[in-house]
Amino acid sequence: MDINMLRNKPFYLDDEQLRWVQATFEQMTTNEKIGQLFFMVGYKQDEPFLRRLTEELGVGGLMCRSMEKESVLATVSTLQRYTKIPLLIAANLEAGGQGITSDGTKIGSNLAIAATDETELAYRLGEVCAMEGKSVGANYAFAPVVDVDYNFRNPITNTRTFGSDPERVKRMGAAYMQAVQERGMAVSIKHFPGDGVDERDQHLVTSVNTMSPEEWDESFGDIYRHLINEGAKTVMVGHISLPEYSKKLNPALQDEQILPASLAPELLNGLLREQLGFNGLIITDATTMAGMNIPMPRNELVPKAIEHGCDMFLFTKNLDEDILFMKQGLETGMLSAQRLDEAVLRILGLKASLALHKINNIPSLDHANAVLKSEAHLTIARQVADRSITLVKEEAGVLPLTSERYKHILLYDIESEANALGYHKSKGLAASFTPLLEREGFSVTRFEPSGVYEGHQGSFDDMKERYDLIIYLCNLATKSNQTTVRIEWINPMGINVPIYMQSIPTIFISTENPYHLLDVPRVKTYINTYGTNDYTLPLLVQKLMGKSKFVGKSPVDPFCGKWDTRL
Repeated sequence: MDINMLRNKPFYLDDEQLRWVQATFEQMTTNEKIGQLFFMVGYKQDEPFLRRLTEELGVGGLMCRSMEKESVLATVSTLQRYTKIPLLIAANLEAGGQGITSDGTKIGSNLAIAATDETELAYRLGEVCAMEGKSVGANYAFAPVVDVDYNFRNPITNTRTFGSDPERVKRMGAAYMQAVQERGMAVSIKHFPGDGVDERDQHLVTSVNTMSPEEWDESFGDIYRHLINEGAKTVMVGHISLPEYSKKLNPALQDEQILPASLAPELLNGLLREQLGFNGLIITDATTMAGMNIPMPRNELVPKAIEHGCDMFLFTKNLDEDILFMKQGLETGMLSAQRLDEAVLRILGLKASLALHKINNIPSLDHANAVLKSEAHLTIARQVADRSITLVKEEAGVLPLTSERYKHILLYDIESEANALGYHKSKGLAASFTPLLEREGFSVTRFEPSGVYEGHQGSFDDMKERYDLIIYLCNLATKSNQTTVRIEWINPMGINVPIYMQSIPTIFISTENPYHLLDVPRVKTYINTYGTNDYTLPLLVQKLMGKSKFVGKSPVDPFCGKWDTRL
C-alpha cells in the first residue's frame, strides 16, 4: 500500500501526521509490527498484565469492559504510560457512557432511540458516548451497530439495532457516527456484512446472511456505502457468511469453502475494499467466537485473518499461542510481509488521524467527574425514555389506571438472572416497580408460586374477587450465547400464564425484548420499553396513569408476523 493512501478518506492525514506514521513505521521491528495487530480486552486494572501487553508485546489496542471509573482510569493510564506507540482504547459504547464505566450515563438502547424516531437523539447518543468515553481515556467506539433486525428470532441483534427498516438504520447510524467522530473518537460500524437475517448466534456458530447480492446491495450494502462515504474510520467484521455474494465474486467457490466475512478475501477485498471503496481500518469481531473458529484451525485463521484483509485481530484465545501463530504464519507464508505492512500502516494511520501521537492520552479523574452523568446527559436519558415507551396494543377502557378503579393489583414478574451477564441490562425491576405503584395508592401483591401443584391451584372466583388488575413485568434480555429469548412459564401447567385476560384487565410490559407477543398473543394491552434507564419505570407509571402520553413508535414488527398477536 502506498503510504499516501492515508491522505485520503477516512484518515485525511496531513504532512505532519504522515511523517509521524512514516518515521514510526520505519523504526519498527517485525515483532513490534505483529504486536500492533492485536487488540486485547481488559476487565480490571492488572498492572503486571497491562505492562506486559505494552512493554513486551506492544499491542495495538485494548477494549475495556465496563468497570468503575477509577479502574478504567488506572487501566488506561498504565497502558498509555508504558507504551511505545499510543494505544487505541475502545469500548462497546452502544447505549451510553456506561459501556465503558458503570459510573457513566445509560441513555438507552439503539432500539429505544429508534422508537423515538428522532434522528437528533441518535446524534445525542453518540455525543454522550464520545464525551463520557473520552473522559476516562477511550478514543474508539465499537459502535454504531448497523445490523438490521429482520428476524425477530435473532438472539443478538434485537434491541442493539435501530430496528428493521434499513433507511432508519442508515439515518440513525450516520447521526451517531457524526457525533462521535466530530469529537475526535473513531467509530467501528458493525457487524459487516450484516447480522439480523439468521436466527443463530455467531458466538456459537458461523451464522449466515442468506440475502442475494441484489437484496444485500439495497439494504446492508446501502447502509455501509453511505456510512463509508460519510467517513467511517473503521469497520468491524463479523463471523457471518454471505454465500450468494461470495459465490458471485468468486464463482469457483464450493459451498464447503465459503468462509465467514472475517476470513473471506472476496468479501473483505472484493466487496468492502473495492466495491464499497473502504480505505479505513478493518478489525475482526472477537476471535474467540465459535463462528470464526469452526471453519478453520486456529493456527491458520490467526495469520489468514490478516492476510485475507483484516488489519487488527480482536482478542486472543491464548495470548502467547496466538502471537506465536501469527509469527509462524509470517515465517511460512500464510501471512505475507506486504499484508503485515499494509495492516500496520492503517493502524498507525488511524492513530495519527486521532492525534494520539500529539495529545496527552492519560485521563484525569477530575475531568471524568465533571463529564460522567452530567445534568445535560441525564436530560437526554430522560428524553429517550419518555419518547420511546410504546403502547403496542390497548384494551379499550382499561387505561388510564387509577387507584380507585384498580386498587388491588397482582404483579407477575418474569426475569432471568442471565440479565446481569448481558450488555448492561437491568435486573430486579419488580423491586423498583412495586413502590412506584404503591406511592400512587395501589395495593400490589407479587405472585408467589410456592405450595402450588397440579390439581390444587387457586380459585377462579377468588382471583376475580381479590384483584382488580393484573400486570406482567417481563424483563428477559437477549445476550451472547443465549440461542432463544422465550418466556419459560412456571410448572405445573404454566401457572403464571395470562389466562384471566377475559375476566380481569391484564397489562403486559416487556422491558427488554420487543417480541414477547409471540408468547402472549391475546394480551389486549401490551407495552415495550426496549430496555431501561434510570427514568424508564417512573415515566412508565406516569403514562399508565394518563399523566403522560405514550408517544413511542414500534421500529420493528412486535406482532412477529402472526395473526393471533393482533387479537
